[in-house]
Amino acid sequence: MAMTVQEVNRFQERQKTQGTGTIHNYLSDTNFQHLKNKFSSPRTFKKGSFLYMEGDYADQLYYIYSGKVKLKRTMEDGKEITMALKQKGDLLGEFGFSEEVHNASSEIIEDCKVAFIHKKEIEALLQNIGTFAVEYMNWLSMTNRQNETKIRDLLLYGKSGALASTLIRMSNTYGIVDTDGIRLKIKLTNTEIGEFIGLTRESVNRTLNSWKNEGILYMDNGVIIIKNLCELKKICGCPSTCPLEICRL
Repeated sequence: MAMTVQEVNRFQERQKTQGTGTIHNYLSDTNFQHLKNKFSSPRTFKKGSFLYMEGDYADQLYYIYSGKVKLKRTMEDGKEITMALKQKGDLLGEFGFSEEVHNASSEIIEDCKVAFIHKKEIEALLQNIGTFAVEYMNWLSMTNRQNETKIRDLLLYGKSGALASTLIRMSNTYGIVDTDGIRLKIKLTNTEIGEFIGLTRESVNRTLNSWKNEGILYMDNGVIIIKNLCELKKICGCPSTCPLEICRL
């Protein structure tokens, strides 16, 4: 079943009116400029390189001007789990101010231009500018909620629910509406999709094929087109009130 006109309009309206979850979406223009004034000059990183590795000392944050970065962790059994995909406008790193190390590696998956900011500079802004502190903490709270909802979907709704949730997050982050449904502008292999939720390529392939047979989605040259977003939401118990900036990759 194709998406109804009402569902399409609702999806497009959410994309227009709700935030992206980037740091600039939470900071006023003035406070964002305070932050940018502390940035280093942007540096270019090539695909396949890393900003930092899991276990490295974490004394600075990273702002993405262009490109994409995959955050991934290696589990005890050697399996890699993708924690998030970061892109233009995202600030990443460890946000605590005590001495700590990175809990994930940051792999460049599309050539990037990245600026650095030392944590001490962030700490000074928090101490000296009250409005910056409030806005920054609101953004930090959102990122924590984003991580919590990913864990919730995996624990409460099993593998199918976690996969459905991942596709919904992909649609909110990279989806565009066309005549066939919501087309995901990012092309990931079944192995890469499985890395978000700890599923094998075979499990992802089997579930996607089942959903294709049910008319929930289909593939177009390796690109996923979601035809029935409501059915995916039912599979993962997606709350209708979830803010768009929370439900993203």
